[in-house]
Amino acid sequence: MCVSFQRRRPGKTILVMLKIKAVKKGSTTFYCFSPPVMVATCIIECSLLLYTLVRYKMTPLARLTVATLALLALFQLCEFHVCRSGWIAGTWSRIGFMAITMLPPICIHLIRVMSGRGWKPLVWTAYASGAAFAAIFGASKTAFQSHVCAGNYAIFQLAPRLGGFYFGYYYLWLFVGIGLSLYFSIEARPLIREALILQALGLLVFVLPTGIVNDLSPKTISGIPSIMCGFAVLYALILVFGIIPRVLSGQKAHRGVRKPRSA
Repeated sequence: MCVSFQRRRPGKTILVMLKIKAVKKGSTTFYCFSPPVMVATCIIECSLLLYTLVRYKMTPLARLTVATLALLALFQLCEFHVCRSGWIAGTWSRIGFMAITMLPPICIHLIRVMSGRGWKPLVWTAYASGAAFAAIFGASKTAFQSHVCAGNYAIFQLAPRLGGFYFGYYYLWLFVGIGLSLYFSIEARPLIREALILQALGLLVFVLPTGIVNDLSPKTISGIPSIMCGFAVLYALILVFGIIPRVLSGQKAHRGVRKPRSA
């Protein structure tokens, strides 16, 4: 994980950079969120998307999974272009933020589909709040103060108040998703329970790495999208190979139990 933040001392500002392992190959250094890694992550997520389309029937669960993978891959593509496209980086920033803004509502919807429980207006509230932020990012000329490719990761600086509200929006729905997953797992059937627990663990992949760094310095909020989506490939793998098979098997087993016996 690569994150930077500033520590202020009298008379000077120090740029602090946290790095966890960089791997060298030949003359190229691959950092955790460098452009080559962004491309590799995008390819992995697109491959998972194609696998899902081929492997699973397009049920609501599969459609939500495809939407999640598409948005994750789109953000990686946008982040790459922020680091490569110069004068149109602002446009890519907008598209990328609009994409990842809809991820928390989709997670809430996914939990409702998996568990067969939940308050439907809560799902629509999540979508409405996400759509509002997406509209701001798409239409407002003052939403972004700057966008910088730091070499190892992309930094997106939002307008001060907007950044605070967006931080609250994102973490609120992620924690709601974790709570709902664990709560619904208590009375769920075995395979569905496993899937819901995996969903909670997958969401923690978003929360824990960034939460620790944000606790050290609130200024690292500008790196949240890059940090989160760098780890999101782990959630994508959990979703495709862990959650979907368990939910489908659990639903199939439940239908088999409920099927009336022949006389």
